[in-house]
Amino acid sequence: MKSQDLRPGMAINMDGQIFLVTSYDHVKPGKGPAYAQVKLKNLVSGGTIEKRFRSSEDVDQINLDKRDMEYLYSDATGAVFMDNESYEQHTIPTDVLGDSLLYVKPNSQITGLVYNGNVISVDLPAAVDLEVTDTPPGIKGATVTNQLKEATLETGLKTKVPAFINIGDVIRVNTEAGDYLSRVSN
Repeated sequence: MKSQDLRPGMAINMDGQIFLVTSYDHVKPGKGPAYAQVKLKNLVSGGTIEKRFRSSEDVDQINLDKRDMEYLYSDATGAVFMDNESYEQHTIPTDVLGDSLLYVKPNSQITGLVYNGNVISVDLPAAVDLEVTDTPPGIKGATVTNQLKEATLETGLKTKVPAFINIGDVIRVNTEAGDYLSRVSN
């Protein structure tokens, strides 16, 4: 397929390694040919790179199976996920998952990316709801100013939240940047 047909969520084979397209931007500079600026996540090592493809350049697309899975627990070998159809358990090393586990609670549903029968990564939703477990107390009248304070969430994720957020509140967090989006009403 041509590089101009790439979209976020697609997988490609480049230099013998599997990459997931996380962002795609078609650039048409005033001078010179158009190109695709693509951010890729290596599904084996977990690292990300940015690559520039010429518009006419061919890329090797890979079809990944997407399966519904349940995150069970983590141990020294990695994170254990269960396939909801076959009830088979798969362990993914924590270094491959990177910070993804900070957005996933045990026993929650997630989409697993499967290649050649092996789960190689997980596909996070755009946002998740997590409970605040630790944060300094709120300041009265702080709703007027846009002051942020640090909060620790139930998965260990640390993020900046508005001053009116308290311990026990459930907040929605963007999984791409880890930013606070909103408070979730109970």
